[in-house]
Amino acid sequence: MPEYLAPGVYVEEVSFRAKSIEGLSTTTTGFVGPTRYGPVNLPLDVVTSIGEFERTYGDRQQMQFEGSSPTHNYMWHAARGFFDNGGTRLYISRVFTPMKSPGPNDEPDGRARASMTLSSPVAQTVDVIARFPGDAGNMRVRITLVLGENVLGQDKGPDPAHPIPRARGLFENDVVLLSSVSSPLGSPLSGVFATAHSFFDTATGEQTWRFTPVSGPDKLLAGMHPSPDPLASDQIRVVTATVSVFPVDPNLSSLVYSGLALDPDHQLNGLADSIEAQFAEKPNSLGEARTLPIVITVTGNNSGTALLSNFFGALTTLKDSLLDPKSSDVDRSIDIVLAGGNDGQRPPADAYEGTTDDVSLAKTGLMSFEDIDEISIVAAPGSTFGYNGGYKDDASTILTLLIAHAERMRYRIAVLDSGDDQSIADVRALRAKLDSTYAALYYPWITVLDPVTRKEINLPPSGYVAGIYARNDIQRAVYKAPANEVVSLAINFEKVLNKAQQDILNPLGINCFRFFEDRGLRLWGARTISSDPEWKYVNLRRYFAYLEHSIDKGTQWAVFEPNGDLLWANVRRTVSDFLLNEFQNGALLGDKPEKAYFVRCDRSTMTQNDLDNGRLVCLVGVAALRPAEFVIFRIGQWTADSNK
Repeated sequence: MPEYLAPGVYVEEVSFRAKSIEGLSTTTTGFVGPTRYGPVNLPLDVVTSIGEFERTYGDRQQMQFEGSSPTHNYMWHAARGFFDNGGTRLYISRVFTPMKSPGPNDEPDGRARASMTLSSPVAQTVDVIARFPGDAGNMRVRITLVLGENVLGQDKGPDPAHPIPRARGLFENDVVLLSSVSSPLGSPLSGVFATAHSFFDTATGEQTWRFTPVSGPDKLLAGMHPSPDPLASDQIRVVTATVSVFPVDPNLSSLVYSGLALDPDHQLNGLADSIEAQFAEKPNSLGEARTLPIVITVTGNNSGTALLSNFFGALTTLKDSLLDPKSSDVDRSIDIVLAGGNDGQRPPADAYEGTTDDVSLAKTGLMSFEDIDEISIVAAPGSTFGYNGGYKDDASTILTLLIAHAERMRYRIAVLDSGDDQSIADVRALRAKLDSTYAALYYPWITVLDPVTRKEINLPPSGYVAGIYARNDIQRAVYKAPANEVVSLAINFEKVLNKAQQDILNPLGINCFRFFEDRGLRLWGARTISSDPEWKYVNLRRYFAYLEHSIDKGTQWAVFEPNGDLLWANVRRTVSDFLLNEFQNGALLGDKPEKAYFVRCDRSTMTQNDLDNGRLVCLVGVAALRPAEFVIFRIGQWTADSNK
């Protein structure tokens, strides 16, 4: 309550309207499964295109698990199917399980690496390691040295005949080339590499620079007398590095990081910007931790000039090329090829379930989705591959884990894949083990043209279905059943079903894909796997999740408010306004609002015990629409003179 202590005019803002509830998005999806690359236990970030997926989680190439033949990259295909069918926001939880028995060419942790041990002129080891495990980590890294422009200039001094040399654009710990040439056009240059350090010259009372050479004293630097003199054609040129990372997949573009300082103590505006800082094991931000592909560490004599010296000692032509103004980037580069990266073994069910680190609180698997409130759809593409083989127990467990996760999070639905190459009897047996109002099962697998092998392959439908969900919600609404929709990218189905076969599967809650002449390849089912007829339809479950989640988020303001008639009336108005908007949009059944919904929040919904324990109870009822799954026309004969 405002205070009025002195006489005057007080202007106050008040609200005469109820709080509003904003309908939440229902299209954000989470996929869990193995990928070719990418973080395993970092906080997740949203992916909005297949290009973003590839930059973080690797390319489209096939997966190579320990002890098995190459398999399709189901997560990449699912992401592609999701975006091509209308999906817009996707979270990826990568699962990785190290090999049980790594071979001589395999790294135990799955991270590709390369090491350069250099002993002349100083002892130093440069390690380049893939940031994440995976076969896609076997990339090629190129370090290119770049010679900058001359930064040595001059200022007018007391004596016009003797201007004062000035180094402009120089920073502390810059690695520079000091050269003295008879002409700026002289080729090749000859010079000394050194590290720049600023200091206060007490003799002149000015801030100036001192240069520490790579090795041994030099007449140009000894005691800084004489100083580099631009009038004598002296030059000071900063040496930086450009790191290029070339992915395994030639279809992906390389990543280029330019302007990197060579000395590990170098800073720009207070932020370390050396090669080691840029590619540190623990980057400055989560964004860099997710996307920077490699880690570079230098041990031993860890100075920028030592790094230069070792590069030149190992490859003498590199120095000549750097000093040659006619040299190309290739001439001034060294290539490092990483090896030993692998996809590990095929993840078991417990990897999909995930873990939580007690110290860092880092989460993996499905547990990483628990912290992302906006996810509405979850799936594990490819987890049912080999269901009829040796992976059956793990695949069955993964399906139950998806269902348990969706039920625990309440506002989500699990999209379940049938097994590959399953018969009708097989998928019926799979369905018989499942029962949930928070999951839907789809059959059969979808046939597409593989952009990798250029052959027809069969893919699990969950990625495509999640995209169809999103497209349906965006173009129509969440209360419309996500069925009778064209499957983009599909050229066929693993098994072509007829009506008689679907008559067997549809009552069981197995949603089928069908081919219709002149209407294409379509999703032709929208049922959950629930035995409860009240929650038989996917759109009904998802619409109620949308309502509940929106009301949940939109009424948080009511917590700790005085629990009385004023609050109850405000809550009723808030929820009623939201449901009225739903009714006007055609989401509820009934020709009048009072027939479509009701909201009660008063003494009839709360006892004195509820009030004493701080509980506000609001009862909401809605008449939700169900899909016209069976469209029936009854046609009979009649005569022109008969009564209607």
